[in-house]
Amino acid sequence: MILRSGEGNFTTMSTHTLQPTDPKELRPLLHADLDRLPDDQLQLVRRILLEIELEQVTADLDHAADEARAAGRLTPERISAAIAAHREARPYR
Repeated sequence: MILRSGEGNFTTMSTHTLQPTDPKELRPLLHADLDRLPDDQLQLVRRILLEIELEQVTADLDHAADEARAAGRLTPERISAAIAAHREARPYR
């Protein structure tokens, strides 16, 4: 199923079906879909949601690291010093 951008708050899925893209309209639809899923599908949905969350956290971290590098706060010297301090505080067993 390929989604193409449509006009307004809807995305065209086919020539006959429009799906809302406004979060206020979409959220209750997703909740209803989730409530109708069989129990054996819930673990898969949870895993997919966690993957989406991981992608967002990774993107946020990448952005923060890029900003830190640009501001001179993330340099090879500071990284080495942080690693050394961590290893001193928590030595390998």
